[in-house]
Amino acid sequence: MLELLGLLQARVEWTAPELAARLGVTERTVRNDVARLRELGYPVDGVRGRTGHYRLGVGAKLPPLLLDDEEAVAVAVGLRTLTGVAGFEESGGRALTKLEHVLPDRLRRRVNSLREATEAGPVNTDSNVEDPEVDAGVLAEIADAVRDHRGLRAFYGADEARIEIEPYRLVAWQRRWFVVGRAPATGAWAPYRVDWLTLRIPGGRTFRPAPLPGDLTELVVREVARTGWAVHARLVVDAPAEEVLARINPAVGVVEPRPDGRSVLVTGGDSLEIVAVWIGMLGLDFTVESPDALVEHLRVLADRYAGAVAGSPGCPPPSRYRGAPVGPPS
Repeated sequence: MLELLGLLQARVEWTAPELAARLGVTERTVRNDVARLRELGYPVDGVRGRTGHYRLGVGAKLPPLLLDDEEAVAVAVGLRTLTGVAGFEESGGRALTKLEHVLPDRLRRRVNSLREATEAGPVNTDSNVEDPEVDAGVLAEIADAVRDHRGLRAFYGADEARIEIEPYRLVAWQRRWFVVGRAPATGAWAPYRVDWLTLRIPGGRTFRPAPLPGDLTELVVREVARTGWAVHARLVVDAPAEEVLARINPAVGVVEPRPDGRSVLVTGGDSLEIVAVWIGMLGLDFTVESPDALVEHLRVLADRYAGAVAGSPGCPPPSRYRGAPVGPPS
């Protein structure tokens, strides 16, 4: 029956002889199994005659799931590790309880052994700022608006600016959720952080989707580097753009060439500490154009690192480092 269900999901229409041949059974067995699937709640439609066939219809309710061993274990483990989106933890826990209740004993033991034999490390190892939680209902509302071509009205950001956008896509990136949309008043495209959105009721008007200019990923990376972080930085790097691009992950920021052979890196992060780590890993000399707070933070780091190596053989005293240009050694 599981194989039969998989075939019905894989193709729109199947004749009884085709299904019987693929499953290695008789056509009568196919008819009996189709009847059993219908009893379980799966809407299998059948057409009689010379062109008769079966197809999986759209059901009015969620029928019982038929999972093989690996799929059942994968779902159980996935539900246990579901984190980061407010509202999903509770519903995920309920779903896991229901699933474990119907698992065969051998699979229940396997899931339990996996749980007892593993430990989850901290999920936020690359930031000193906790990941924002996004309400599942907000994500669902935005997804519905994308599907129905319905505008969104919202308060956005710390200053609660009033915005209206035509939502195009939801994007999960860098442990953040963004909705990419177009401002109907200006035609400008931008990604908006979902955790900075407070949706207003009623929503906006329906709209006719406009074609997205350029590549979706490039738009998100470019605009998030410019406006989507808590801290934004603009650095002049003493290297051509090609060399900088070869050293960074595209998710870090945007690189712009300069006529003098140097380049500008526009990047950001959720804190000054995060930005300092990223640009320190660049391995190139640079000058900070903005923000001033990043300059002061790097001065503190320079003194701290200088003090950490003071007294080492061949190392000049810390005073030699004070007042030096901001930037890591080449």
